[in-house]
Amino acid sequence: MKIAVVTGMILITSLFAFQVFAGDVAAGKDKVHTCIGCHGVPNMDNAYPTYKAPKIGGQSAAYVVSALKAYADGSRPHATMRVQAQSMTDEDMADIAAYLESLK
Repeated sequence: MKIAVVTGMILITSLFAFQVFAGDVAAGKDKVHTCIGCHGVPNMDNAYPTYKAPKIGGQSAAYVVSALKAYADGSRPHATMRVQAQSMTDEDMADIAAYLESLK
């Protein structure tokens, strides 16, 4: 019985993880505009040269979603990113992450 429960939990977790990271690249391209100002997508130049925002084009979608969730819940501190991430739905995060990953 325990094996069936654990197997079921793993399956459900795997399906949830797939849904979270299975973003729509085209939708992400439409949603990424707020990111461009600081992160320099698509030309990878920072809009504010004195502000060292990481260049996120080509970054793994899983990493982008993980970082956004951490900003949203405050476990990764950055005031501007927290506000940005808190304004996004899980679908927004996944779509933006899929688009950014496509820029490899």
